[in-house]
Amino acid sequence: MEQLISRLQKPQCAAALFAEWEETLIWSCLQGVMGGVYGDHPKEPASAAAILGDFCFLAGKPSQALASYKPEGSSRDFIIMIPQNEAWGRAILECWGKKAKEVTRYAVKKDPDVFDRKKLLEMASRLPEGCVIRPIDQELYLRCRNREWSRDLVGQYRNFAEYERLGLGFAVLKGNEIIAGASSYSAYQEGIEIQIDTRRDHRRKGLARACGAALILECRKRGLYPSWDAQNPESLALARQLGYQMSHPYTAYEVLL
Repeated sequence: MEQLISRLQKPQCAAALFAEWEETLIWSCLQGVMGGVYGDHPKEPASAAAILGDFCFLAGKPSQALASYKPEGSSRDFIIMIPQNEAWGRAILECWGKKAKEVTRYAVKKDPDVFDRKKLLEMASRLPEGCVIRPIDQELYLRCRNREWSRDLVGQYRNFAEYERLGLGFAVLKGNEIIAGASSYSAYQEGIEIQIDTRRDHRRKGLARACGAALILECRKRGLYPSWDAQNPESLALARQLGYQMSHPYTAYEVLL
């Protein structure tokens, strides 16, 4: 009998399956702020997937039905799957084979006391000549959304009204051109998940560090936690410059759907 997968109307019923996982994207889904939780039972799931944007976290009893599930209406052709354990990893590989690429990402400790305000202020002010940092308003939101390199800065929000309500971010401009940004990839009740991007022709100029510092400062001012998850060693190195400390490396799978 085919296992039926559906979006949980009460995502908290899957909370126990994700209990030991300190990931803000999961919290966003469980809190009903952004994303969604899918399971094999509407009230008492044994297997669950928290899906938000390009990320899918798989927990509970390994299930090929969930590992291969694509939410109705989704047009995505790529997703990053994070297995709770090796058994889930095997389920992903059994479903997707060569379409699944194993990668190592780096979890960063969630410690609100690590930030040095004085150092962050200095970093935020250290910009190349002719560059300025601006909060992402409606104009910059639309411009970020319409460019491939900067789309992830605001792309998880359906419109500016939703971004203004849930999101937060800064862009670096040179003249009238956006050349870097730091923003909330996603939001949860207590904070945001940081996304940083720099246009390829302006990398290695300290722009990511400057706008990242500005975003962290604004988050702390508002009583929000600026969570960071590192895609690669370079992202981890930037996180450390801003004050974060690594928690542990973990395995993920980049999957072509």
